[in-house]
Amino acid sequence: MTTSFLSQWREARTRYSALLQNLNNEDTTKRIGHVPNSAGFLIRHIAEVELLFAKNVFGVDDLHFTARTVIDQKDTREWTNPEDLLSFEKYAFVQLELAILQQTDEDWEQLITTPQFGTRSKAEALGRIISHTAYHAGQLALVLKYGH
Repeated sequence: MTTSFLSQWREARTRYSALLQNLNNEDTTKRIGHVPNSAGFLIRHIAEVELLFAKNVFGVDDLHFTARTVIDQKDTREWTNPEDLLSFEKYAFVQLELAILQQTDEDWEQLITTPQFGTRSKAEALGRIISHTAYHAGQLALVLKYGH
């Protein structure tokens, strides 16, 4: 079961990962019109939420980060360095991947309660992080294509 869930998560994330392959300095500050979130903010936010899932849903205690986009709830325009963003994104990817791999087949039915989405099984929570990343990846795709 764990390997199937891991495969689904990896596949669902491929379009997002593809967006990051040619990220440059100009891209990170792009946004569309008066929409507040820049590309850099979206990348940082996706990584932070993936790390929050690794920690709060899948039980990885030894993670070192501050969920600034979640705390601030707005783009502070500080997420502009593509190397830093991609390094943090890679860290989040690896940590969530390892967290998923640590789950036993029985763990997927375990109920988790968080203030953000209530009580869900770990399997349902995985669906939540997949949809969260996909949602913001769609926003990122539009920002990168049409943003200034």
